[in-house]
Amino acid sequence: MSAPESPASRRPLRLQLFIVAAIMGVALLVFLAVNAANSVIYERTMARQAEQTASGIAHQTFASMFQIMSEGWTREQLEAFSSGIEESLAGTPLTLDLYRGEKVAALYGEVDQKPRTPAIDQAFVTAETRSQQVNDELHYTFPLRARQECLACHGNAASGDVLGVMQVRQDLGTALDEARAQHVWTFLGTGVGTLLLGFLIATWATAPIARSVRRFQDQVTRINAIQDLNHLETQALDTGFVELNQVVRQVDELVHRLRGVAVDKDILEFELKLLDKFIITSDVVRDWRDYICVLLTEINTIIDAYTLFTLFKANDEVYELEIFWRAEPSAETRRTVERLATQRIRASEDFVGEASLTVRHNVADETAPLEELSTETIELATKSLLLDTPRIGGVVGIGVQSSLVRDPVRHVVIESILSTLLNLVGSVKAIYKYTQDLEYYATRDPLTNLYNQRVFWELFDYEIKRAESHGYGFAVMVVDLDNFKTINDRYGHAFGDRFLQAYAETIQGAIRNEDILARYGGDEFALLLPETDMQASHHLAQRMAEATDQLSLAAPDGSRVKATTCIGIATYPQHGRDTRDLFLVADNMMYKAKRGGKNAVCLPSDEEVAAVFRETGETGIMIMEALEDRRIVPFFQPIMDTATGEVGVHELLMRIRLGDELVPAGHFVEVAESMGVMHQLDYLLIEQAFRQVRDSGYQGLLFVNLSPRALIIGEFIGKVRALARENHIDTSKVVFEITERDTVKNMAVLEKFVMDLKQQGFLFAVDDFGSGFSSFHYLKRFPIDFVKIEGEFVRNMVHDRRDQAFVRSITALARDLQVRTIAEYVEDAEILEAVQSIGIHYAQGFHIGHPGPDLANRPIR
Repeated sequence: MSAPESPASRRPLRLQLFIVAAIMGVALLVFLAVNAANSVIYERTMARQAEQTASGIAHQTFASMFQIMSEGWTREQLEAFSSGIEESLAGTPLTLDLYRGEKVAALYGEVDQKPRTPAIDQAFVTAETRSQQVNDELHYTFPLRARQECLACHGNAASGDVLGVMQVRQDLGTALDEARAQHVWTFLGTGVGTLLLGFLIATWATAPIARSVRRFQDQVTRINAIQDLNHLETQALDTGFVELNQVVRQVDELVHRLRGVAVDKDILEFELKLLDKFIITSDVVRDWRDYICVLLTEINTIIDAYTLFTLFKANDEVYELEIFWRAEPSAETRRTVERLATQRIRASEDFVGEASLTVRHNVADETAPLEELSTETIELATKSLLLDTPRIGGVVGIGVQSSLVRDPVRHVVIESILSTLLNLVGSVKAIYKYTQDLEYYATRDPLTNLYNQRVFWELFDYEIKRAESHGYGFAVMVVDLDNFKTINDRYGHAFGDRFLQAYAETIQGAIRNEDILARYGGDEFALLLPETDMQASHHLAQRMAEATDQLSLAAPDGSRVKATTCIGIATYPQHGRDTRDLFLVADNMMYKAKRGGKNAVCLPSDEEVAAVFRETGETGIMIMEALEDRRIVPFFQPIMDTATGEVGVHELLMRIRLGDELVPAGHFVEVAESMGVMHQLDYLLIEQAFRQVRDSGYQGLLFVNLSPRALIIGEFIGKVRALARENHIDTSKVVFEITERDTVKNMAVLEKFVMDLKQQGFLFAVDDFGSGFSSFHYLKRFPIDFVKIEGEFVRNMVHDRRDQAFVRSITALARDLQVRTIAEYVEDAEILEAVQSIGIHYAQGFHIGHPGPDLANRPIR
């Protein structure tokens, strides 16, 4: 770089530019003034010459006229004189017009002449000679005044009167055009000279600026990375101008600031890679520790990071600290980082002080040793996370060189790494907790912690196959708590739930370890007794009844509440060889015990088994006759929008008319499904309901329950689509609802059914969501529009923290996936309030409305 100029050579740029501008301005003003003056002078000269010419012609013509007129002339002579003047002026820019006055016209009559202009009229009045330029013409107006000699012929005039007007017009356009063309060439020549002068002056003035800019460019072109800004020596640059030197100083300040905020390309590329880490796949959830080890290796391509660590709750009393090393650390280094991490974590407000801490180490590269680290050489940066749904909290951190934490650029990278780590591990932990909750409640009843109905039927199927394979018998029991509705109504749901829990614990304590107890629904329980005959099962049932007799629970009013139970028993293979028949016999025996006065155990006789199957046959006959006579009656249960309180949604339910009675679906659905005609009942029900929708003008959504058999009937959707078209019903107003537990074994068939259904414009809902194992699979594989949350969870959530947590988890998950939620079993105002507070979109239950034959939009509150 050349040496800077001396301070004496510096001059103010403003003064330099002012001098140049002044010279250019003066030159331009002179140029414009000269051209303007030339133009004005030339036009005035042209006007004077024209005026002199016109005046001469006018006076000469007047003299000739006066001479001829004094001798006396005829009209023919006058016309000949005028023609002579026109011929003499032909081919010249001159024109002469004569205008006869009123006094001459009065004596000698009118002649053909041009229309008089205001200038002619004025000449008759003022008798003054006048010259004026109109556009590019000169008009010379000459009044012909009467002399004494003229009075002999013009007796009606006096001396000095205007007898006529002569006007000489001269066209100046051609002359002016020639003059203007000459001025243009003059202007161009002078302008080129002025521009050349300006260019020379500007070159002289800007030469120092150009030299200074080239000096600055030489340094700027050497910058290829952020660190090159450190070599930009703007302080040594002297432009030779005061103002430009001030700009250079400001650039120097800007460079200094950029060093603190700019990030290199490789860092930005790494930031983009970190964005890819936000995609949480099933592989990431499963192998998240390996994933973080890979992340740590990638981090070290940008900054020197020794370790990453995460801390999350395992449960309410235990925290898990995971430390990830880029290479194998020594024992002393491990202890150092453990101590620093523990200190940083325990200082967090979210950490429970008395909770225990477990530590696990993970090494990305076990073949390479890590240098020894001390408290002085390593610095930990951390970031915290706290979620309400699901209830998890944690801390993530990174261990780097102490100087890096204080580097503003590297600090941005560290923050990005911590955000990625927090999102990754936080998402993994949240998904893991969701999965734990869903898996638990998919198999367990949340109130009693017993197996639920879904698991009971699966274990029942398994027990049938096992008994067939090994050739032994087993027993099944249906158990019902007597008078539970009275207890619930008298003491409230909270006490009713506690009583059910105590009853379940009592039954559990009376049976054997190998026996399987499940809550079937409400106050009804079911048991499987492996390798148990009729006598042993009866003995066990008696023991259960005796244990129940000892149950006594203090009610809110201080009284003691006791319980009795009814138990029905069926054994394999005596009373049936499939699950449906065995359960049907046991269930009928339980109802027989209730009809007999309650607090009883019933075993079936051969006659009673025959009666049960006979009744089942009668139900089948009733179903077939109802199909043939079209005695299927649609009922509609209202579903309320929790935000507005209005009912714009209904669920379609089925009844069979039998004489004056309406038989609920619960009395015949299982038999209809076993007969393979449930889809026919569904089709007839939909036909009747669609007709009622059309006739009533109903515009809301209609939920339609489908049996599993409808999935394999290829023409079912087509028929329903035709019904909708026939009744002018928008398919987007129809929601097909399938119970999760009925379709878990038919995922491929269900997937095809749902895709066909969506193609036709229908909506899709999953009923009893959370009751089976398939919740996640449904949300992942199918375009679900609604989930109806398992009613048992909803009904119990106001009194059970676990039920409420599960309902909240399903609601949050559905909200993230933009799936609308419906709470079933909303049976009182307290449950409805809880449903609204959680943010569930719709509520359904007896508190909202009982099923009925009417269909209409109406407000609830």
